[in-house]
Amino acid sequence: MQRRIDKIFFKKKSIPVDLFLDKILYHKKLGYYQKKNPFGKKGDFITAPNISNVFSEMIAIWFVSFWENLNRPDRINFIELGPGNGDFSLSLINTLKRFPNLSKATKIYLYERSEKLIGIQKKKINSRKVSWVKNFDRINNGPVIFFGNEFLDALPIKQFKKVKNNIYEKHVSIKNKKINFILKKASKVNIKKLRNYKLLDDDGIIEYPVFGLKELDKVCSKIKKLNGGALFIDYGYYTKKNIDTLQSVFKHGFNDLSKNISNSDVTSLVNFDLYRKHFLLNDLYTEKIITQSEFLQKMGILERYKILSDKMNNKKKNDLYSRIQRLISPSMMGQTFKVIFTKNKKCKFSLAFR
Repeated sequence: MQRRIDKIFFKKKSIPVDLFLDKILYHKKLGYYQKKNPFGKKGDFITAPNISNVFSEMIAIWFVSFWENLNRPDRINFIELGPGNGDFSLSLINTLKRFPNLSKATKIYLYERSEKLIGIQKKKINSRKVSWVKNFDRINNGPVIFFGNEFLDALPIKQFKKVKNNIYEKHVSIKNKKINFILKKASKVNIKKLRNYKLLDDDGIIEYPVFGLKELDKVCSKIKKLNGGALFIDYGYYTKKNIDTLQSVFKHGFNDLSKNISNSDVTSLVNFDLYRKHFLLNDLYTEKIITQSEFLQKMGILERYKILSDKMNNKKKNDLYSRIQRLISPSMMGQTFKVIFTKNKKCKFSLAFR
């Protein structure tokens, strides 16, 4: 444990929260996502595509509608950001087989940082349509659709604390073999960034996704150049809360942040309004942010359930029903998870958002 923490800090007395998170999650040897499969019963959590294939079908049908709205181009690029264990992409490929023209036109790119997860994805997905990328340089022809399910929450965030007129940045230090959170005076550069997004109006903890904004700058650049849009689904909130939302999960239960370091998942709630502002600053149009429940029901998930359940026995029908409810129920994922869709200003597509 001590040796592992020492490697994360590289003999520094303290490092900002976002750099600490980047190390414990993505370090080539020690990072959580680099050394284990976090998905499923044997892992630490499951995501919507793991819960039911119907979720992935709804996204696939949304993609079909987007392609049709773009007048069925001969080439279109679908980029999944953080493809997890590959369940979604596999389902997308299978669903597209029902739409031969779109299937022929679609090139799928999987944007993944973890070599461990890339290995898992490649074992599951065997298709010439799929390529793994570390950047978007190869994508130069045809419109683009970016999709990220629980992508934004896994990106490291900075944390600041505002006390009256004083702004501090949270750092992580090590003392007596334990990690501690300490406050250091925030830099003028960071204070300016927080002010630009109007995050300094109230006292409290302010979370700022530097890593996330950098990733989305790349996404926005491609959308503006090639046309298209980006769809993100994640758990989070509409407006700033000024509270600490960092949370750790280990074996499907909440975990103390100071325990199981680099062996547990650490995420934060997504500030959807901040990302909406960022898309606007990048000259993209963003539809109204809606809940996952609204999105899936507008896409016809309950109708799809009825069609599938007609051919099932009671046991399978009840199982599918419970999975669908987990996705759309306000007391489960339906309300907590939000959906944001941003697009090129010339694009008129708005299915499920109006």
